[in-house]
Amino acid sequence: MLQIAIGLFALLFLPGAAPITPASWACVVASAVLHVVYTLLLVRAYEHGDLSVAYPVARGTAPLLVTLGAAVFAGERLNVGAQCGLVLICAGILAIGLERGRGAPHRMAPVLLTAFATGVSIAAYSVVDGIGVRESGSTVGYTGWMFVLTGLLMAAYYRLRAGPLRLTQDIGETAKAAGGGVFAALAYGIVIWAMDRAPMGPVSALRETSVVFAALIARVYLGERLTPRRAGGCLVIACGALLISAFNAVR
Repeated sequence: MLQIAIGLFALLFLPGAAPITPASWACVVASAVLHVVYTLLLVRAYEHGDLSVAYPVARGTAPLLVTLGAAVFAGERLNVGAQCGLVLICAGILAIGLERGRGAPHRMAPVLLTAFATGVSIAAYSVVDGIGVRESGSTVGYTGWMFVLTGLLMAAYYRLRAGPLRLTQDIGETAKAAGGGVFAALAYGIVIWAMDRAPMGPVSALRETSVVFAALIARVYLGERLTPRRAGGCLVIACGALLISAFNAVR
């Protein structure tokens, strides 16, 4: 439902958006398909097991894969300082997320495999969007059409799997889905805007620093312990972000 809500929200911006170039439509379609694949893989990863393992593995590996994809398909090359910052951010994310993720190897293997596949899908749609928005001539137009098409594909998938879509009668749940869709659309819209102006790898890495805010919010509002490992992970992520901002990322 979240992707469908995002698509409906994006419709509001299309009338005032500049048209995108014909060359960028291939990226719009590819990104929409990859977003659907990402959503299904993420659900599968959560079904397989521990959220505290699946999420950080998926998010922690994505920036490195984005950097590799951007180098191959967009010719981006990062300087040593930015590379070190990116690696520090990924290491910090994994350190925070995998703190409680210990389990039997035979149980963890499916979780790790699916989570890594999710990370690959995140990297794939990020690189496609980075290339597509630079070709489009309209950040708002590209982002809006990508979200709308993703919502349509997601609705079609659920229609085939579960029959006609039905709106829930629970107003509270509907409001949560709508609110989540708005914030998710704005958040990733900012990421696409940034990738139109900066190298994809560092943008992807800085996007994932949200885990630091999640850890701090959990400490302040949920009373969760900020363990030495989590605090160290937050510090490593902060150092990585400072390195990326201090160096001109592209050599």
